[in-house]
Amino acid sequence: MAVLLFFGLAYPHHLHFQEQFQLFLFDNTYVWEIIRQPGGVADLLGRFCTQFFLYAWVGAAIIAVLLSAIQLLTLQLSNGQWSMVNGQWSMVNGQWSYGLTFVPSFLLWLYLLDENALMSGVWAVLLTLLVAWAIVSLTKGWTCRILLIIAIPLLYFLVGPVCLPIPIDNLWADIHYYRYPTVFPWLLWGAALSIWVIFGLNSLIRRCQVHFSHLSSLTPYLSFLLVAIIMGSFVWKNANFKAEKVMQYDFMARHQQWNRILQTISAEKPNNQIGVTVQNLALAMNGMLLEQMANFNQNGIAGLLPDVKEDATSPLPTAEAFYQLGMINVAQRTVFEAQEAILDFQKSGRCYKRLAETNLINGQYAVARKYLMALRKTLFYRDWADTTLPLLGNEEAIAKHPEYGHLRQWNYKDDSYFSDHTTPEMLESLYSHNTDNRMAYQYLLAYYMLTGDRERFNQFMSTKQ
Repeated sequence: MAVLLFFGLAYPHHLHFQEQFQLFLFDNTYVWEIIRQPGGVADLLGRFCTQFFLYAWVGAAIIAVLLSAIQLLTLQLSNGQWSMVNGQWSMVNGQWSYGLTFVPSFLLWLYLLDENALMSGVWAVLLTLLVAWAIVSLTKGWTCRILLIIAIPLLYFLVGPVCLPIPIDNLWADIHYYRYPTVFPWLLWGAALSIWVIFGLNSLIRRCQVHFSHLSSLTPYLSFLLVAIIMGSFVWKNANFKAEKVMQYDFMARHQQWNRILQTISAEKPNNQIGVTVQNLALAMNGMLLEQMANFNQNGIAGLLPDVKEDATSPLPTAEAFYQLGMINVAQRTVFEAQEAILDFQKSGRCYKRLAETNLINGQYAVARKYLMALRKTLFYRDWADTTLPLLGNEEAIAKHPEYGHLRQWNYKDDSYFSDHTTPEMLESLYSHNTDNRMAYQYLLAYYMLTGDRERFNQFMSTKQ
């Protein structure tokens, strides 16, 4: 329950962040390319679960179930048993070690606080425990030991080195546990190692607890409470709530929740680049940028249209602003380069959808079809792709579309030079092509106001009169 509430209420946008940087396809080639790699089965299951993170509460429930299953399997393998004694539930084995069985799950919870930690690591631990539990439950003695040894190389292929947590870089290299290929996932390794430590300590703890038999009914609860307080404090302390706030602004911009953005910035004014960019975009979408921008934090002209950086995250809100302005080619290039900057070389459902839209607006129907056909192989983008496919080549339907129609009219009509640094000339050209483009009008005047260029501001206003 604690995990469910944490990710559902306090950390939902980290789940949305995970979802937007992958594209799970129900396609044989896609599946085979994943499972043929060491750790591929865990990776496939992790990616499958991550697609549900589009809905934060569903993602939170998935994480809660997986971490609970890991705790229960750890408890079973450490010989902990609950039974009815004198009309009430009591633990008859493993009283002192009960709290320790939560440690692997808590460490995995800490691991998932990092937005670059992948669900494949959680599945690797769970599958390892499932195989071990099945062998221990079905066999005994030397047969059990031999099967456990034989299972290790098989598990390495299925889930990776989590099954035998030896911290040797060559064993963990190229296993898809973390978005950065060169980063060693120490918390995941610690979670896997802690299971072995618990099994090793269990017999010692059971020998010691005979001296404290009078506490036997309370020790499971006391051990759990101790672990929960210590590990829970670590979880809360290491949660990156600043990043969560930034991700919230990006999420709202992605889903064009302009009124929600206005409510959010009224309660707390953003002071980071992404937040300010989304703030100004929402103000402009509601026709309020010129009147209200002075009431909020600004980051110079970088708060309007920041320079495009070579990463996968920060360009996306900027690309949304380009798109809403009608700078379709610029938005397309920015989104494409953001997708190519994803560190584990996955594709992005969010980026594929936007690239399909920009190519549709530009009349590049063959390219748009490529993206739409890929999205049809997904679970949550399929309906949108099916709805959009009939628009390909249908000029009349596109012209009447409430979004694509006016963006095609606003788009640049002539080729022009583009740099990563937005200039007023680009906005002037955009507005001159279509003076109905109130977004370009607001951004251009805001640009003059933020740079203090009174001469060009007055010159532009004189031409309007």
